Amino acid sequence: MTAKSIHKALFKNVKSLIEDARKHIVRNVNTTMLITYHKIGRLIIEEEQRGRHRAEYAKKILIQLSANLTREFGRGYSVDNLEKIRKFYLIYGTRISESLIRKSTLKSGASKSESLIRISSLNTFPLDLSWTHYFHLLKIENDSERRFYEIEAKQNNWSIAEMLRQIHSSLYERLALSRNKRGVKQLAQKGQMIEKPADALKNSFILEFLDLKEDNRYTENDFETAIISKLEHFMLELGKGFLFEGRQKRFTFDGDSFFVDLVFYNRLLKCFVLFDLKIGKLSHQDIGQMQMYVNYYDRMIKTKEENSTIGIILCKEANKAIIEFTLPKDKKQIFTKEYKLYLPSKEDLKKQIQ
Repeated sequence: MTAKSIHKALFKNVKSLIEDARKHIVRNVNTTMLITYHKIGRLIIEEEQRGRHRAEYAKKILIQLSANLTREFGRGYSVDNLEKIRKFYLIYGTRISESLIRKSTLKSGASKSESLIRISSLNTFPLDLSWTHYFHLLKIENDSERRFYEIEAKQNNWSIAEMLRQIHSSLYERLALSRNKRGVKQLAQKGQMIEKPADALKNSFILEFLDLKEDNRYTENDFETAIISKLEHFMLELGKGFLFEGRQKRFTFDGDSFFVDLVFYNRLLKCFVLFDLKIGKLSHQDIGQMQMYVNYYDRMIKTKEENSTIGIILCKEANKAIIEFTLPKDKKQIFTKEYKLYLPSKEDLKKQIQ
């Protein structure tokens, strides 16, 4: 080995150690913060109970406590923050047991903090996300909706920005619209489960990040180019399991060439997912074209081990009558989905669900 390669390997190993150490420190800080806030919330509730749950007494407690803590420790202990800490204990406090912590500590000989970390892996206490994640989750009043975003944030390792974007784009409501009552209940219990093609699709796609204005003229090529330039955002909107394969994928037969706008692969469904982009109203010709694309991939591209290809026509305006009389009901491989260039109203979506 040359001196250069030796130094390169040394740098790589040292860098890895430092990065692991930083992650460990962040995890420990987050764990300590959540445990501390859990205990603060419990103390606030116990003090309120002495006042027999009187609302005015509870408010006075938070105002006085906030003033004292701010004087002692500075910012971070406003009445609003203390209210969130109180709510954190009320919602998540039942997931931890002091006796379980003591039992784990005595049995393993580990420190109390280490025992809490071990117990958290059994989902008895929500140490998986940061306090900032929970701070925003606590703003959601609907228990099922809050639980859904908590599960998805953990499973998909969402950053704060990613989680907020999904909340603001009403992901829960859009998934709930395409499910029956049992499916909606499952969202709150297990998150988004991908078992069949329909599970991977939302009622509509929200593409506000493309910065294409509703009142501006743009072509289908502009639409496709905008998606490619914001591919990471688009894949986050698509959801779980999607891998990008290419744009304008060409295939030829009988001397004619055809181009599929966007091709993805979904590793959970184990199938190709083809996108055809339409900026106008859906027509039966659009569906026929997508049927040809799907047939070609099924017969010429996919392997025997892979599942049937899915075709998605992403259009500005769907035509329900055309869809009903053109698409077969028994074999669902082609889907038509509308896209919107603005964030939807949560109130309107909730009315549709109800």
